[in-house]
Amino acid sequence: MSRRLPVIHGVNEVDAGPYRIERMDLEFSNGERRRFERLVSRGRGAVVVVPMLDADTVLLVREYAAGMHRYELGLVKGRIDGDESPAQAADRELKEEAGYGARRIDVLRPMTLAPTYMSHQSWLVLARDLYPEKLPGDEPEELEVVPWKLDRLDELMLREDFSEGRSLAALFIAREWLRGTA
Repeated sequence: MSRRLPVIHGVNEVDAGPYRIERMDLEFSNGERRRFERLVSRGRGAVVVVPMLDADTVLLVREYAAGMHRYELGLVKGRIDGDESPAQAADRELKEEAGYGARRIDVLRPMTLAPTYMSHQSWLVLARDLYPEKLPGDEPEELEVVPWKLDRLDELMLREDFSEGRSLAALFIAREWLRGTA
């Protein structure tokens, strides 16, 4: 079913650090009026990188996750800076966080976290043909790099220290994409 987008009667903005909160006064096609709030990202988005060490092995990183106050296993990820493309940001983040560059980079798709109230997008990027190269990053400590076999995703998805939705979705999408291109 195709619906007409709600009419925006007004927007109030509040500064919230790296985000802006927009309070939207909306009218739906059935005449109902509601106020919605959404977080609007100030940046150009982020990248989530699936770095393939070889055809069967992805590189994960373990880093401190302040939101959960624990160390979390996940994929390389970070903001898209300035005028970088998602591919350029992915290669830079890969060098900063895992100590590798990539000769082959495929931008697979954008992903959202909570599209009902956030505008933020993360670009899923597959990085292959890796080579060692380290750039200084903004992490407060060196990240542990953990190789993981793709055929063991069933084990990884149930680990308590691997809970980030973007990383989980990205690995399954990349695995299926790789199966379809092989």
